[in-house]
Amino acid sequence: MTPRSPFSCILWDVDGTLVDASVGILRRLGTTLQHFGHPAPTRAELVHWIGPPMHESFQRQLGMTPEQATEAVTFYRTLGRADGYTADVRLYPGMAELAVPCGMPAAASSKPEVQVVALMEHFGLAEHMTAVTGATSDEKTLAGKAAVVAEALRRMAAAGVDVSRPVLIGDRHHDVDGGAVNDVPVIFVRWGFSWPHEADGAQAAVDDADQLRALLLVDDAV
Repeated sequence: MTPRSPFSCILWDVDGTLVDASVGILRRLGTTLQHFGHPAPTRAELVHWIGPPMHESFQRQLGMTPEQATEAVTFYRTLGRADGYTADVRLYPGMAELAVPCGMPAAASSKPEVQVVALMEHFGLAEHMTAVTGATSDEKTLAGKAAVVAEALRRMAAAGVDVSRPVLIGDRHHDVDGGAVNDVPVIFVRWGFSWPHEADGAQAAVDDADQLRALLLVDDAV
């Protein structure tokens, strides 16, 4: 049996989908929030932070002005560079084995692109990706999921990939919304940081790598 995908290209969200970076994120957020006079978040509160662009989250969660949020993001990213972008990050079970054989994969994340590239290289996935797309360094010029997905599709098309039947794998409503803007269906993974209702609007929702594989790869007789 030879597996094939019903999709012409597959876009992967990163945080909460391919990788669990929550340990480092929680530590850096705690240090950052305390630096700016706020209490450190609990692990349960990470659901409010992992997924959307950090510049947006500092404004929404803490009531910061755009200028204050820029300062907070700069402080937070400085901590990340000091830690190393791959510190305390692990792949979710089955993701390496699934992402590689799925035809024409690409990464599409609201994380800064330099971090996305570092993570994909660290886990040996970059060489299998047609495109590795993330936010611009200012996390404002290109940051929202819709814009990131559009850019990933543009890069894939420029590389000669068939983007007529794309799918996005993600774990937050930002993925569902960003996919919808680009007419890209979303398969929602429930192992990330999300509320149950965030899967609303997704084409399907899965609980583990085996369920995801059943949607991404179909076994055909040779």
